[in-house]
Amino acid sequence: MVKNLEEILALLPKAKVLSGTTAKEITDITIDSRTVQQGSLFVCIKGVHTDGHNYIDKAVAAGAVAVLVEEDTKPRDGLTVVKVSSSEEAMTAIAPFFYDYPGKKLRMIGVTGTNGKTTSTNIIRMILRKAGFKVGLIGTINIMIEDKIETSHNTTPDVVDLQRNLYRMVQAGCDYVVMEVSSHALALNRVAGIEFDVAALTNITQDHLDFHGTMENYREAKALLFTNLHKGNKPNKTAVFNMDDPSSKIIMDRTKTKVITYGKGDTNDIYPLSFTVGAKHMKLNLHTPDGDMDLLLHITGEFNVYNIMTAVGVAIAEKIDPTVIMSCLDGFTGVKGRFQLVEAGQPFTVIVDYAHTPDGLDNVLRTSRQITKGKLWVVFGCGGDRDNKKRPIMGRIALELADKLVVTSDNPRSEDPEVIISDIEKGLAGAPATKEIHKITDRREGIYFALSHAAADDVIMIAGKGHENYQILGDKTIHFDDCEVVRDYFKKGN
Repeated sequence: MVKNLEEILALLPKAKVLSGTTAKEITDITIDSRTVQQGSLFVCIKGVHTDGHNYIDKAVAAGAVAVLVEEDTKPRDGLTVVKVSSSEEAMTAIAPFFYDYPGKKLRMIGVTGTNGKTTSTNIIRMILRKAGFKVGLIGTINIMIEDKIETSHNTTPDVVDLQRNLYRMVQAGCDYVVMEVSSHALALNRVAGIEFDVAALTNITQDHLDFHGTMENYREAKALLFTNLHKGNKPNKTAVFNMDDPSSKIIMDRTKTKVITYGKGDTNDIYPLSFTVGAKHMKLNLHTPDGDMDLLLHITGEFNVYNIMTAVGVAIAEKIDPTVIMSCLDGFTGVKGRFQLVEAGQPFTVIVDYAHTPDGLDNVLRTSRQITKGKLWVVFGCGGDRDNKKRPIMGRIALELADKLVVTSDNPRSEDPEVIISDIEKGLAGAPATKEIHKITDRREGIYFALSHAAADDVIMIAGKGHENYQILGDKTIHFDDCEVVRDYFKKGN
């Protein structure tokens, strides 16, 4: 991809050229000096922990021919320096243009919500591929271009990376992109230049209040996906809403496209006629506008009933054959770190899940309770440098639903793990004598403790990290995978 710098700057009429010529070809745009190549335009972003302006010399040495800055900087031989009032705002204009607006060429499906995005998008991807389409996926765990899989670093990438990935999907011949759309991405306009065709809301429960401040602000960020859905030139747009979530009615009333609803009630377009939850399987009879679907699923839990209804709503919006939908649902075996059963020959059940919000923890513990014949354990913590208001709430949920609690570290980041645990313990006040509570700061030791004390027929829910294979401790990131820790314990002959 090559664009002339003059073309790019034409999108930024208030930009000021501080030095250098604009008669240059730009071969790449990046905000990361480590990825600069010959011909790059390096955009200097002022972040929380770092400032791109400090890396201009490194970018120039790597081949950058132009930089976008927010503050005056010295001239450098062969470098064009352009000043703008906001580098982030400038990116939202120039990145989609540089990659020829790929989000307008692909059929875009956006799924937003606090919980359920990853499972829902993976089911949707599977259905669309079964229907014969080429599909890209952008999500919390992976970026997929058909069968090619890459690790994700954010739920929704920054606007430059996102546009680059969408361009790659266009080049690969994709028809669809299924995308997890975070509240941060919507609030910061990382999805600039994308015209969505279908938008789905899973739920809105407490999370990210460290960023949004209030639940109302959080909801309003999510709402942007739907209130802007009608804009653009694409036909046949649809919004899919979970009507058991109170936010859906508020947002739906402001949505100007066709709507498909789902939930428990029979007034919805999609609703369960019956479902039976088992330890490893679930039977679900689902009513849809395209006929009833009788399903035997390899995933379980009431929360997964909602994920399935989200995916079915999107598939129906896209007019996918019901037989294709049913065959995919019957064959779907789940997503890594989402109510994942870990089998190592043990006489009890171990489940790993990403649940890191109050609603997520409540969902997985209620499902775990349904399949527990003995005692229900939960091993969990809360992330550092994140919404600390949810910590005692998660403590109360764990106390209510589990028999035995191991409170431990998640990703403490720059916070003292003991402070995080003490915040959780505020929700454990007044615990009855029948509850067993253990505070074990080291996560591996906490998991090992539960594994070494569990009895036959017990269930251990290890919550919070799910698919993650790392732990952030201060300024260090170490390898840490909950599933591996469980298997290592039993490999040692315990």
